[in-house]
Amino acid sequence: MARTITDIQQSIIDNINSNATLSTQLTSTSATALWRLWAYIIAVSIWALENLFDFFKSDVDETIAAMKPHSLRWYAEKAKLFQYGYSLPADTDVYDNTAIDPALIEASKIVDYAAVVEQQRGLRIKVAQDNGTDLEALITAELNAFKAYMERIKDAGVKLTITSGDADLLKLSLTIKYDALVLLPTGGRIDGTSAAPVKDAIKTYLKNLPFNGILSTMKLIDAIQAVEGVKDLSVNNIQAKYGALPFSAINITYTPDAGYLRAEDADLTIIYEAG
Repeated sequence: MARTITDIQQSIIDNINSNATLSTQLTSTSATALWRLWAYIIAVSIWALENLFDFFKSDVDETIAAMKPHSLRWYAEKAKLFQYGYSLPADTDVYDNTAIDPALIEASKIVDYAAVVEQQRGLRIKVAQDNGTDLEALITAELNAFKAYMERIKDAGVKLTITSGDADLLKLSLTIKYDALVLLPTGGRIDGTSAAPVKDAIKTYLKNLPFNGILSTMKLIDAIQAVEGVKDLSVNNIQAKYGALPFSAINITYTPDAGYLRAEDADLTIIYEAG
């Protein structure tokens, strides 16, 4: 960024004053002293050159931005900058929030989670919003507005598939050997601090997965085994589903189609055996 003429001139004067030879020759403090006038002329020349450099850099940056295809991260970040109910100025991908209350701006940003996946025929963008307690899909009106926004800002020729769905569901059947000093035959803690600590651990693991993160059956088992009172376990069945499709078996990992995964109590079958 270009310095001011005053800053540049003062820098020249400071260098002269610190020079063993010049400081003894150029001693006048008059504003019209010849050496000070020359310092001013040079400062103006340097100031003009620095501004030219700034203008040149800005022009190059704009040219690169206009020509360079955007990354998957760019699409994900732009998705989270979508403002529901606000118009996007023509020929730009940035909202004009001048004179708009910052609280209203934040409230309009309804896309809290976004993931972009490269596919054979373009990009798939998965989005969800945070309702305060959990993730949920955008409603139809919100999703339609978001699609229009992404179509406006995307690179020319890029095909987008945009989705926002309900959570994928996990179905799990376990047999657990438990410590009778800690857990009840029903799976609750004897001290009453949790009625279903194993189910709690499963739900917490799923909720803590990053958006569009991969479920690892091994890490899920580790999370269950970390529950106090669980001595050993056997996975009888583990399945997942999305949309209207039926449950299907999971082998090692599973990437949720909606970007996030949840488990209903009815889909968690746990047999407790004292060990």
